[in-house]
Amino acid sequence: MVQYIPAKTIVTKTKDSTWFGIDYNMNIYKGCCHGCIYCDSRSDCYQIQNFDQVRAKENALMLVRDDLRRKVKKGVVGTGAMSDPYNPFEKDLNLTRHSLELMDAFGFGAAIATKSPLILRDTDILESIREHSPVLCKVTITTADDKLAKRIEPGAADSSKRFAAISDLSSKGFFAGILLMPVLPFLEDSEENILEITKAAHQAGARFIYAAFGMTLRDSQREWYFKNLETLFPGQGLADKYVKTYRSQYECHSPKAKKLWKLFTDECQKYKILYQMKDIIHAYKRGYESPKQLSLFDF
Repeated sequence: MVQYIPAKTIVTKTKDSTWFGIDYNMNIYKGCCHGCIYCDSRSDCYQIQNFDQVRAKENALMLVRDDLRRKVKKGVVGTGAMSDPYNPFEKDLNLTRHSLELMDAFGFGAAIATKSPLILRDTDILESIREHSPVLCKVTITTADDKLAKRIEPGAADSSKRFAAISDLSSKGFFAGILLMPVLPFLEDSEENILEITKAAHQAGARFIYAAFGMTLRDSQREWYFKNLETLFPGQGLADKYVKTYRSQYECHSPKAKKLWKLFTDECQKYKILYQMKDIIHAYKRGYESPKQLSLFDF
């Protein structure tokens, strides 16, 4: 049974809309049960206790309704930044689904980030939203290898199932693609992995891939990650390799980042997959821009 926690507001204004053109953030859950060994949300700065336990916010739908009703400016509401909106509890609670219904009713767009095929359940509402506002579906995939994915993301769906979800979304005409991040140094930063992901993305009809060849590491997140490396990949000395390569750096770029970026962009261009943020934003919002207001100087 899910635990409920108090909240005063849920839909908040973003500092800017440079991240996928998102105007508002919405997190109706706190914590995550994917168990990803690399998750930045474990960092102390976010102050999330018992991160592996998913909790729902009390009166979430009432808060979402009131938050949306008070917004003077319509825009795109993003969800999935801190906690997957399609966790196992969502199947019964339907908090994400009903929140999307509210976004539809109040005329807001949606940008969803998830690792779960459960997003397919709500395509009927997403279809209704896209009649008036942009809809963006982002599915995180960091490796094409199901076996590796199961080790580093034990509670998430297999990568193959995520590709299948993208294929389904794309077949329904949604602007769907991949968040290729993080790409873990010494584990996922191989040419083979990047080639397999871009090829599978193309076969699934993905419109975009947004990549970051590396990861972040800080405080408690770093400790968690290193502990899991030793447990999951014994005898490989991966934690020591990270310390030697990055010391206490926050941003840990793959030593192969430059080479991988060239390979990645070449493949994206070959398959006509978008990979630049400005191009992704422009493409999924195309057709929804407000008409330009005329001024005296336009005549």
